[in-house]
Amino acid sequence: MTARQGEAARQLLSYVASLPLEGADAQLLAVVVAIRAARGGTGNLTGQDLRSLRLADAEGAVAAVGALGWQARGDLIGGNPDVPVGITVPELVGVSDRRLPFAKLTRSRVSGWTNRTMTSKPARKTSAAARLAALFLAAHAPADHHADLPADLPGHCRAALPELLAKGFLLELDGRRYLLGEAVRHLSGMHALPPATPPARAPRMTWGEWKAQASPALRRHAEAVEHCSHCSITPVRVAEAFMRTPVPAQFDATVRAAFDTWRVSHPDEGPRAAQFAADFRAAHGHGPSVKQLCKGMGWGKQGRGLRLLITRHLIAEEWLTNTEPVPWTLRPGGAAKALHAASSVTGARPRQS
Repeated sequence: MTARQGEAARQLLSYVASLPLEGADAQLLAVVVAIRAARGGTGNLTGQDLRSLRLADAEGAVAAVGALGWQARGDLIGGNPDVPVGITVPELVGVSDRRLPFAKLTRSRVSGWTNRTMTSKPARKTSAAARLAALFLAAHAPADHHADLPADLPGHCRAALPELLAKGFLLELDGRRYLLGEAVRHLSGMHALPPATPPARAPRMTWGEWKAQASPALRRHAEAVEHCSHCSITPVRVAEAFMRTPVPAQFDATVRAAFDTWRVSHPDEGPRAAQFAADFRAAHGHGPSVKQLCKGMGWGKQGRGLRLLITRHLIAEEWLTNTEPVPWTLRPGGAAKALHAASSVTGARPRQS
């Protein structure tokens, strides 16, 4: 099916799922009748068609759809099995506001897809609930990607999913996710949209061009780092640090566990880190990087993730602050300034840990 026809198949199944019918037999019969009646409001069904559905209670299923007001113009159960019986579905009569507004070709393709899905080798010898589930799952799944179980999948269909997995209609079934088996992937009703054409990449800006378009204050800061005689950082590394696109840091369980260990062994490093940042800025003309801070504090060799988390912790406690995402902007924060102000009033030196 095309993407439009796949959408029509999902409309059909949602319509049937919304009907006040109990049991897979009645719902499976309703699927067949509804798709045949989608265009003119009346669908033809023979007794042989009914038998081919292999319903556990065909008579009860016919009575159930009849209770909806779907009027049969003949006897499907006891009549001639080769004579078509018209079944009128009132909601599908008329040309406007029809529940299943399908074009002629769409109705035909969805009807054929319904039959092929139910009679596919992995599904044809399964229960009515499993075959109804097969219709829902094929209609809602891409051919070769996992999908979530349809929200309106009936409960008895969910109970039949292991049957489809055992027969190979499903290759994988894990909680609410499933993958169609290779033998039925051609029945998929979901087609991925073609990948969007990526926008043309703008030419990469040179370091000189970046500094030319930066604000005067930012340019002075970048050049202070670039020409710092104490750091001796290569211009290429400085350019990369200032020009790269910021990426949010992700801290996994290993990093967080390492941070908890660090914090136990370094319980009160805030004042000393703030003083280090102030002294570094006075000597260099710019703040330290995260790596320079951790190395200068003597905290030992650490991974980048742990260094970032330690610095985030010190910033959150206001011992440090920075101008994120601009690099080399670490400096004393509000807590450090308050401590310094209090020490100035009392004449005491700020406590070093």
